[in-house]
Amino acid sequence: MKKEQKNSELIKLLRENYDINSASDIKEALKDLFKDTIQDIMNVEFDEHMGYEKSSRHDENNNYRNGSYNKKVKSTYGTIDVEVPRDRNSDFEPQMIPKHKRDISDIENQIISLYSLGLSTRDISNELNEMYGIDVSATMISNITDKILPKIRDWQTRTLDSTYPIIFIDAVHFNVKSETKIVKKAAYIVLGYDINGNKDILGIWVGENESSKFWHTVLTELKQRGVKDILILCSDGLSGIKDAINASFPQTVQQRCIVHMIRNSTKFVGYKNYKEFCKDLKTVYQASSEKEALENLELFNEKWGSIYPHSIRVWKDNWNEISHMYNYSPELRTLIYTTNAIESLNRGIRKYTKSKGSFPTDDALLKSLYLSINVITKRWTARVRNWSLIINELSILFDDRV
Repeated sequence: MKKEQKNSELIKLLRENYDINSASDIKEALKDLFKDTIQDIMNVEFDEHMGYEKSSRHDENNNYRNGSYNKKVKSTYGTIDVEVPRDRNSDFEPQMIPKHKRDISDIENQIISLYSLGLSTRDISNELNEMYGIDVSATMISNITDKILPKIRDWQTRTLDSTYPIIFIDAVHFNVKSETKIVKKAAYIVLGYDINGNKDILGIWVGENESSKFWHTVLTELKQRGVKDILILCSDGLSGIKDAINASFPQTVQQRCIVHMIRNSTKFVGYKNYKEFCKDLKTVYQASSEKEALENLELFNEKWGSIYPHSIRVWKDNWNEISHMYNYSPELRTLIYTTNAIESLNRGIRKYTKSKGSFPTDDALLKSLYLSINVITKRWTARVRNWSLIINELSILFDDRV
């Protein structure tokens, strides 16, 4: 059955059976529908336990259906009454509402959990249909997942640490519906390493266009949430980020991501030259000092500059934001000269969102991002490798700021 047909039947059902005059009336109607869903699931569970449906005869054992009893349980739609089926031997244990359980709001949490694993509202509806043989509308599932929006707002405004030695900024792009068309929107993610070497997502910003004003707003928001100092900020060549850093955190060192630099300089290199080109480029970004790197860049320019002038220009134009890494130890340089940490996060996000071709709203995208991040960050139990060496080096390089 198509989603539009299901929604049409749901609307028809509400109109025929409920006197809808306000939002509270809709909530009461949804409460009834939710109650019917829970009741249907429990009845299916009981049929499976008994081994036959209610309308069938079954004489293979002495256990019989023995009516039901009323039970009041709490849900996010309020208190509801359900009829729990009962067998003669009293050994039926409902999974949906276990004995002595009076709060079933966690059923909605299970739906949210499925949503966080990348399932769309339609996927979840199909999953429940296959598991229990019932229909739960995509609209109802969406309403349940909307419960986390206040949590997201609290998370986005929570107090942060005063100092972050290293911060990474990157963007992931998604398709989002806007009026009658699908548009590309970016989700900008800020990942920080705290003083103890632990990773944390400081925030997500959806749908803004890159500009100095936008990045200034983001960095100002971090300051308002308690951040007083950032030692090193690693990013791609985000439009306007340099001016925003200078305005908000003038002491912060901006480090360009070398992985993005390599991509930018190799995207127009022909296949027959690619391997040799990359080998020569490696002598620049893997040099032991800035002096050696500049010498190797000139040799690189002499060999490839006339063929691929753009590839040389991107390094020379951004050298001030690249060269900082040559002042650091191999341990610190390895950590900051790529955005591997945040790119790994991005891959995880895409894993949990790839089933969703597009998102109906910015809020729907934000919900999915927040839930997928919750799943990913649960695995972040260890601090950064060699962090003791790195933090000691940073305390020397940045004096009393650590």
